[in-house]
Amino acid sequence: MAHTHDHNHGHHHDHTDIDWAEMASLLETQAELFTPLYERALAWLGHKQTEPGLIVDAGSGPGVVSCLLAEAFPGARVVAVDGTEPLLERAGARAARLGVADRFGTLAGELPGALADLDYPADLLWASRSLHHLGDQRAALAAFAARLAPGGTLALMEGGLPARFLPRDIGIGRPGLQSRLDALEEEWFAEMRAELPGHVAETEDWPALMATAGLRHTGTRSFMLDLPAPTTDRARVYVAAVLSRLRDGFGDHLDATDRATLDRLLDPEDAASVHRRADVFVLAVHTVHTAVRTG
Repeated sequence: MAHTHDHNHGHHHDHTDIDWAEMASLLETQAELFTPLYERALAWLGHKQTEPGLIVDAGSGPGVVSCLLAEAFPGARVVAVDGTEPLLERAGARAARLGVADRFGTLAGELPGALADLDYPADLLWASRSLHHLGDQRAALAAFAARLAPGGTLALMEGGLPARFLPRDIGIGRPGLQSRLDALEEEWFAEMRAELPGHVAETEDWPALMATAGLRHTGTRSFMLDLPAPTTDRARVYVAAVLSRLRDGFGDHLDATDRATLDRLLDPEDAASVHRRADVFVLAVHTVHTAVRTG
């Protein structure tokens, strides 16, 4: 889908009631698998600005990227901000394991209000897939901008291309299964957005929206994760987890053939499953938009 909604919720029954703590393991597995993509994005950021003193990861989840930020910018202090405390506990534990706890902190609270509790303005504010969970994205961007130091950068990861795991024709069921799942996710995403508190519809022109927040757009670039077939066992576990959530969330909206295909793809005993077939891969593209506070 256009949003590359890597949270993979699939909760069609209640679009805004997402149990992030329950998703902790999947969020962590996904971020770890996508680390090469994030590292390239952070290297690009590093070439665009001077060493930041304070980095804020707005909507950090379990802190995988927060710790990558700490490693990419060894002179910076990193604060992971999230509304789910169990995820922040994972973030703190990860920072300790990786030896960056001395310059790593967490802040619990819902975005964007929690940013008001920061002790200092941020030199770099990273927001990956968190903005689209806020009803009024324009107001949220203004709040993000207000917490930037003069000359500070907002790096917004939104958009990209739908992830792909399988060829169009996989030899079972009807060709094009992932495209049909993408369409269901697009519908889910639109309904999720519409049900958020304070929802305001916006054209997703991120550089223009950043400009309305008083920021100067400084670049947009997309980064690819390419794990070709035959992929690793770790990638297979991730693909199976994503497809399982989609099967649980959208199963009632699929026809019998597609449901049966997903069941076979998820059955470890089936030679056609993602656990065993040789043509499984992971191909994804995420887009980062940057803007600077000039005032």
